[in-house]
Amino acid sequence: MSKKIKKMPRHLLDMTSLDKEIILFLFDHCQDYLTEAVLKKHSLKKLSNRLILNLFFEQGIRTRNSFSIAASRLGATLLNPDMAQLTTAKGESLLDTIHAFEAMGIDLFIIQHSHNNMASFIAAELHSEASVINAGDGVNQHPSQGLLDLFTIKKHKPDFENIKVAIVGDVLHSRVARSLIEGLKIMGTTDINIIAPPTLAPTPDDIPNIPIHYSLEPGLKEADVIVTLRIQKERMQQALFPDPGKYYRTFGLTTKTLKYAKSDAIVMHPGPLNRGVEIDSAVADGPQSVILEQVQNGVAMKMAIMDSLLNI
Repeated sequence: MSKKIKKMPRHLLDMTSLDKEIILFLFDHCQDYLTEAVLKKHSLKKLSNRLILNLFFEQGIRTRNSFSIAASRLGATLLNPDMAQLTTAKGESLLDTIHAFEAMGIDLFIIQHSHNNMASFIAAELHSEASVINAGDGVNQHPSQGLLDLFTIKKHKPDFENIKVAIVGDVLHSRVARSLIEGLKIMGTTDINIIAPPTLAPTPDDIPNIPIHYSLEPGLKEADVIVTLRIQKERMQQALFPDPGKYYRTFGLTTKTLKYAKSDAIVMHPGPLNRGVEIDSAVADGPQSVILEQVQNGVAMKMAIMDSLLNI
């Protein structure tokens, strides 16, 4: 198994709580679980005495199920409450609900919420030694996705300091993009480009020293990694989003626009995909796509995160 590490945070709330040493440790741990559990479809007993609670206040079906599968592979007891029946729906405060679950012996809370910094708020108010994983908070952070994306990149482009990464689409509302950008910076990547329509692009002050392009060709030129993003309609006013057909013609990743990048560039997408909006099927299913690899790596990375938080 992977080497030991001197330090590990109690919670995983954002990418800025990590450093390069911790990320490389998680890469090693992730590779172990990918090889020994995910690819072989084996279940282990590393967390057989642990209680894990999924609290998804958003419909993050893929993330929720990925965490559930990872917990199952580790042998943990996992609770997936019906959120419509949660006591918060009956008027109880969220903190009272959290404290009640703490009293039941929950070791790890996995929280996805539409409000920024909700996971951090809950982590600061815990009465027990339980840990918290931020599985996505508003438009702020999604560190587990950031880590699995970094791991996927490293499998194909191991030299982080000498790659160009292009992030395309609704960057303004993307917690995935924010976590990935922070993670790339930690790993030493300096050539990061944002490509988005003006209404979906962050301001230069939000992402200092990162070029923002309003068309594909200059942003994709010589790119080694292309990350396309879903249009997050649930987080925006309708006026911000152009007509889907127009968006696809201008910012859609197609076999034609993919040629702006390097011939061996990899194509990533955090999912779910909107084919014919941000990406063409020929690209999503093509030889340069690592999208399904991201999904598979995600189970292994979540295993690595949970095991490391609870056992290191």
